Formats: sequence, C-alpha cells, structure tokens
Amino acid sequence: MRGNGSWGTAAARAVRFVRRTLREEWQNIVMEPVRQLVRRGLSGIVLAFVAAFGVIFFHAIAQHPFGRRMVWHLGGVTADLPLWLSLLRTPVSLYVPALDLPVWAGITQLFLAFALAELGLGRARTLAIAYVTTLAGTMTARLMVALGPGWWGFGLPPEVGRVLDTGPSAAVVGLFTYLAVVRRAPVVFTLTGGSMVWESIAVPNLAGREHLIAVAAAIVLGLMHGHRLPLPARLVERLGTPPTPPWSDPPVYRPGPPRHPVPSFRLP
Repeated sequence: MRGNGSWGTAAARAVRFVRRTLREEWQNIVMEPVRQLVRRGLSGIVLAFVAAFGVIFFHAIAQHPFGRRMVWHLGGVTADLPLWLSLLRTPVSLYVPALDLPVWAGITQLFLAFALAELGLGRARTLAIAYVTTLAGTMTARLMVALGPGWWGFGLPPEVGRVLDTGPSAAVVGLFTYLAVVRRAPVVFTLTGGSMVWESIAVPNLAGREHLIAVAAAIVLGLMHGHRLPLPARLVERLGTPPTPPWSDPPVYRPGPPRHPVPSFRLP
C-alpha cells in the first residue's frame, strides 16, 4: 500500500509539474506575443511578412532556368565559394529555400518563427539572431570542408563544398532555440533541439550539421542575454582607467545679491 501511495504521489507531482510548465510556456511563447500583436497590429510582424514573401518570391523565380541562375548568383552559398562572396550572399540566402523541401511547410515555420521573435524580442534582435545563427552554420561548414575527411567525423570531403547552404531553415531553428532559452521553455527547446539531433542521426548530411551549429549558437546567445556589458565598459575595466565623464552643459549664470559700492577716501 505504501508503495502504491508513493507512486501515486510522485505521479501527481509530475502531472502538476508538466501542467505548470506547459502553462508557463503557453503564456510566455504564445499569449504574450498575441497581446503584443493585438496592441501593435500588423506593424509588429513586418519582418515575418517580409521573410515569407521573400521566400515565395525567390521560390517562384527559381522555377525557371534563368531565374534559378539569378537566384544562385544572388543568394546561393556553398562552402567552396570565396569567403568575401559567401559573406556577401549570406543575407540573401535567408530567403532562398532548398528546392528539394516542401516550400509551403517551410514558409509556415519561417513566418511563425519570425513573428514570435519579432513580437517578443524586437526587429533588431530578431535580425541579429537569424543572421548570426545562419552565419555560424555557414562558417562551420567551410571549416569542416577545409579540414577534410577524418578528424573524428568532424571533417567533410571536398565534394560537400558544392552542396547548397541550408537557407532560411537555420535561421528558423536558431530563432526557436533562442526563444526557448530566453523564455525558459524546455518543451519548445526539446522539440527544436531534439528534432535537429534526430535529423543529423537519421540523415547525416551537411544541412543536419549546420542546424546543430545553429542550435549551439542560439544557446550561447540565449545564455548571454541580459548579461553582457557594453564594449566601452569592458575596455575600461580591462585597462583599469576611470571612464571619461560625460560632456556637460556650460554653467548657467545666476545673479547673486546686489552689491553696494564701497566708499573710498580721497585726499584733498
């Protein structure tokens, strides 16, 4: 009887914990952005519309041979490109979908990720997280190809350098992971990170590795959220010099009490 009672108590605690966790995640991940959307209107999800329409536009152009070449020259990123050209094309690659994946499912995920991030984090931070996580996957892929086969499975053969980059999917994974870390949402984090680990195991390709790198970069950025010091303060602390006082306005003249002339003695 005691064993059954202890198991029942543990099960009840687990159910309450799961229920509380799901309720908190629902409030932080869904309800809070919905309140922001009601307050700000459609202007609060401009980035989500731009990202979705950008993917639709590039996907429609890529259906024709000439358009496919144009999309490649604008946003096609591979590991064998020169570094400067890869960096130049990376912002446009956020809108270039993979041709072998269902585009409408990807657009739905892209719109949802950008909308939740823009409403909860702001436009500037959303763009920064999307770009940094995508760039982290791209640069790591270049490093893997440069190392070559071996290196305990980290390196990749040279022919992988001609494989097209992941496109907007790395940004989607990075945004969901960052939101899960910042909002303390373990269920969303498990679904996002766990699906990427499963993808890399089930289909060991370049995209799976880039997704894992995007998840790792988003975790690091999420842990740094709210704990960073401004760059001038860091330099001041490292150099040990006192900060320069800010510029102040010139002193304001305030009239004092009236002055009376002092009598002077004159000789005759």
